Amino acid sequence: MSKNPRWADISTVIVVIGLLVFMSSTLTWATEKTYRGKVQLTYVEWSSEIASTNVVKVVLEQLGYQVEIIPVTAAAMWQAVASGEADALVAAWLYTAHAHYLRAVRHQVEYLGPNLEGTKIGLVVPRYVTINSIEELNAYADKFGKKIIGIDPGVGLMSKTEEAIKAYHLNFKLMESSGATMTAMLEKAITNQQWVVVTGWTPHWMFSRWQLKYLADPKGIYDQKGIYSGEEHIGTIVRKGLKQDMPEVYRVLDKFYWEPEDMEQVMVWNEENKLAPYANAQRWVKENPDKVNCWISPDPNQDCSSLKKKTPVIHQH
Repeated sequence: MSKNPRWADISTVIVVIGLLVFMSSTLTWATEKTYRGKVQLTYVEWSSEIASTNVVKVVLEQLGYQVEIIPVTAAAMWQAVASGEADALVAAWLYTAHAHYLRAVRHQVEYLGPNLEGTKIGLVVPRYVTINSIEELNAYADKFGKKIIGIDPGVGLMSKTEEAIKAYHLNFKLMESSGATMTAMLEKAITNQQWVVVTGWTPHWMFSRWQLKYLADPKGIYDQKGIYSGEEHIGTIVRKGLKQDMPEVYRVLDKFYWEPEDMEQVMVWNEENKLAPYANAQRWVKENPDKVNCWISPDPNQDCSSLKKKTPVIHQH
């Protein structure tokens, strides 16, 4: 007895629908298994923070997270984490440059400690400039055009430089610009062997490209009691509740720690190819498996750098 063709067609349709439903559920399960959630990192578009934020993005993505990185101003960066709009930042320049931002939101964020130590801020000149001290600037003000080339308005380095101008009674005007503009003006001056003074910080790729020096501070500004401090660090800040919501992300951020030479390597690559910060971060992650494996290790007690313990805890008061 032959089957009814109509019923055969219906049976075929039912089988196909069943297969599609099964495949859909399987794909959904697989996606849920590999997709861990969305992470938002915020940062300022300084060469140092472009490097570090992209490296963290690559590492978290390899663990299955969708990571969005959001470039903003320094004030907006801190406020985004404090309000919970962003999950974290790895770009906190402490103690000096971002100390006032930390004080403003200290009860709304969690400080995880340094992710890079040995940073420094101050006034920088090319090595061919024959002065070595801030107090010598006035004697050569005309050679510098009576200008200090600054960066973004509102950041701690700028406010500290304003304090230095007053402390030393400098006959100079602090020019607001950006990190990119500052280095472009520095390059132009060096090309023409002109005298120039800029607001600078370490780590920065410009120290690898040109021969530069910090101006000394005979008033003791480069100690913890003065205007510019001595060696500082870059810290990691996360929103309240991240440890409970995303314990793995919290653990990676807490263990993220690298050396100035690591950051400088990525910054040099970024300067050579400004359009590829993400690809350069991928390259660094691939070439440094020991550091990365420590960051992603499930052992919460594994310290990825004994140096990290040398930086005192910030007292948020």
